[in-house]
Amino acid sequence: MQFRDNSRKRAIINITSLIDVLFLLLIFFIVSSTFLEQPGMKLDLPQTSGQEAVRIEGYTLFILSDGSIYLNEEELDFSRLPERLQEIAPEVEERGLIFKADETTRYGLVVEIMDIVKQSGITKLIIASQPKKEE
Repeated sequence: MQFRDNSRKRAIINITSLIDVLFLLLIFFIVSSTFLEQPGMKLDLPQTSGQEAVRIEGYTLFILSDGSIYLNEEELDFSRLPERLQEIAPEVEERGLIFKADETTRYGLVVEIMDIVKQSGITKLIIASQPKKEE
């Protein structure tokens, strides 16, 4: 006598190709998304035309419109700025110090800080701007 096997065969779904598609979508969104360069500080940089955009890594000196000064994310007093710049001068020598001042910052303050940078031994100062918007 022959008994029937009542167990059902399970359906197997091959998801290998679906995983490939998911990875491709993930890579596409990572590459096409924009990253915030300065998450904590809102600056309106001066606009220029005629220069290529170049991405530079390193120390960045921010001057906000209210006159507060930041070295990367460290807030500095104006009086402490010269000694802090002298500390980082050997590290900055090759790449340079990136200088970002808000468009509405007092011109005299910008010139004073540029003078302090020069006196601290930093010879390469990179002044950041943003490209002019085409109208």
